[in-house]
Amino acid sequence: MATVQDEVRRLVEPLVTPHGVEVVDVEHGPGLLRISLDNTDRDTPIDLDTITTFSEQISDLLDLHDPVPGRYTLEVSSPGLERPLKTKEQFQRFVGTTVSIKTKSHVDGDRRFTGTLSEATDDHVTVADRTLAYHDIEKAKTVFEWGPTPKRTPSKPQQNKKTKKATTS
Repeated sequence: MATVQDEVRRLVEPLVTPHGVEVVDVEHGPGLLRISLDNTDRDTPIDLDTITTFSEQISDLLDLHDPVPGRYTLEVSSPGLERPLKTKEQFQRFVGTTVSIKTKSHVDGDRRFTGTLSEATDDHVTVADRTLAYHDIEKAKTVFEWGPTPKRTPSKPQQNKKTKKATTS
């Protein structure tokens, strides 16, 4: 049986995919349906105009097909700087970046760790020299890395630009 999240994804993906946009995540909780969208080109974050346009279209689509029982608030947004990784395609797109992983409780070793995603195949990922099957991952997300702090140049003391004129008497 399909979940609400699966049904919403099934409806929304054909709407956004032709425009180079992907459904990153669908969350459903009491009174809330949150859909995260992003550009498929990882170097170009999704903009507010695109989110607004798709929010209106998704709302109309959900009104038409009514896949969510009861009343809810629809929230369409970007995944943010640290985006969740849920599918093998998302992992494959972010090979070479820093990710944070939380494994399922049955997996040996540290449950939480961070490292460079060095490999993402059809059935597993390798992060920080640790290989995990997708089904062993509870949560994963990219890690935003701040660039170096810009160097501050010491401010020069203000010089008094007034000069005294020499006077002769």
